[in-house]
Amino acid sequence: MNPKQLKSEGRLRIIGGQWRSRILPVVDLPGLRPTTDRVRETLFNWLQSDIPNARCLDLFAGSGALGFEAASRGAASVLMLEVQHKAAKTLAENILTLKADNIKLLQQDALSWLSEKLKDPFDIVFVDPPFDSDYLSSACQLLEDNGYLSDHASIYLEIGSKQSLPDLPQSWGLAREKKAGQVSYYLFRRNVE
Repeated sequence: MNPKQLKSEGRLRIIGGQWRSRILPVVDLPGLRPTTDRVRETLFNWLQSDIPNARCLDLFAGSGALGFEAASRGAASVLMLEVQHKAAKTLAENILTLKADNIKLLQQDALSWLSEKLKDPFDIVFVDPPFDSDYLSSACQLLEDNGYLSDHASIYLEIGSKQSLPDLPQSWGLAREKKAGQVSYYLFRRNVE
């Protein structure tokens, strides 16, 4: 990407791990808002002992802020899902730039993808849909119902501060929550014996 394009489209800074301080371009699209440095720093402090060697899923990847951060900090694998072509193209370019062999990208609708049963569950899932959508409730239920979560998975939810959480699966216990500006964010832990 040329510098002029980068300037108009925005940037994302990875804040920890092997790619710390790397700057990546972010496409400017309606509803796409990278998770801020402050929120990511708090979240990854919460997850620091869970990230190494974890299988991660970044639903509604957008800028890829959460997935890139997890991969940078030692996740075994990160699967990013992004339906918007321009955002997926930028994510693919950023994956190549970083030579991130632990990240896989699918340009696909998250809810359609979650409708299929899965054999290999994820340890950490990031759920950060567009704030003006109603995807959160469906995504959470599909994660639980279709085998996407390991027994003790961590699930991160990010919503607008004026939104309320939907009904969530009973096996999910709230571990942490915080608010920053216009964002409320939560970390749930799944507990299935």
